[in-house]
Amino acid sequence: MQSISKRQFVISAAAAGAGFGLDGPLAFVQPAGAQKATPSNPIGAPQALYDKGFAKFKVGDIEVIQLFDGIAPRAHDPNFIKNATVDETKAAQRAVGLSDENIVNSYTVTVVKLKGKTILFDSGTGGQLQATAGLIVKNDLMKKAGIDPAKISTIIVTHFHGDHISGLMAKDTNAQIFPNAEIIVPASEYKYWTNPSVTAGAAKRIQAVFPGWKNMRQYEGDKEVVPGVKPINTNGHSPGHMSYVLSSGRRQLIVLGDVAIMPYLFVKNPEWQAASDADANLAEQNRRKTFDRAVADKAVVTGYHFGMPGAGTIKKDGKGYAFVPVRAA
Repeated sequence: MQSISKRQFVISAAAAGAGFGLDGPLAFVQPAGAQKATPSNPIGAPQALYDKGFAKFKVGDIEVIQLFDGIAPRAHDPNFIKNATVDETKAAQRAVGLSDENIVNSYTVTVVKLKGKTILFDSGTGGQLQATAGLIVKNDLMKKAGIDPAKISTIIVTHFHGDHISGLMAKDTNAQIFPNAEIIVPASEYKYWTNPSVTAGAAKRIQAVFPGWKNMRQYEGDKEVVPGVKPINTNGHSPGHMSYVLSSGRRQLIVLGDVAIMPYLFVKNPEWQAASDADANLAEQNRRKTFDRAVADKAVVTGYHFGMPGAGTIKKDGKGYAFVPVRAA
């Protein structure tokens, strides 16, 4: 992350709107600045956001709601990052004020209200993976954040890893959680995971469930999938991984999905290759391309594993990048 003082510097609302596409002030926060970083709060965000479980801000006319679905601690593994050692990983954690005892992944789901529609990007874990995840369901966060689940009109999926799609279906029956929503998925991702020869991850569940869903629509290319939402090809983390850009005038929001996982690891060190990347070289190429686009366009980005508020801007930082979180309510 960029090196600044531990004090929090806030730009005026007008400057934030002009420079970063926000309607409120933006805080430049050293990771351990606003609040001491902890394993479950890796960017030192105000603890109140975690206690509440959701955060809200606007990008132009786009209302963005971030829902915190919990955390997943994991022991250090020399294979977790293919081209970085455990010592290097621990050093990156300590650099942002984190304990290096283990690695903690977190899940943050993006919801937007755009052109009269409520759109969900991915679905969270559905409380079906780690015991520490699934807070969206356990804490009824959608309703607390003012979202009526029955009024979610569209669900747009970045990719089919289990932590991104398990919230679409009930744990024991695979019944649809959002039967009235249109579920929009990349055709290449669907084709890969529904191939019977693929057995990894959630493949067998996908193959048993998704082909029978009539409300699932596949798309190809880069045309709008719904008005105001265009896909960006970010293949690599998975064979058909896609990100999405939403525009409001000159302001842009990019939903990254898993272009980068933990920001203090893979934003700062874009060359690091996660074991979960299907094509690590392609993932790195698209990570850099997407970050360069976000920098050039001064876009706000949301990251699925970025903790809370799970959104911010990307800045160049030496050979890598820095993530600057938004100031959200």
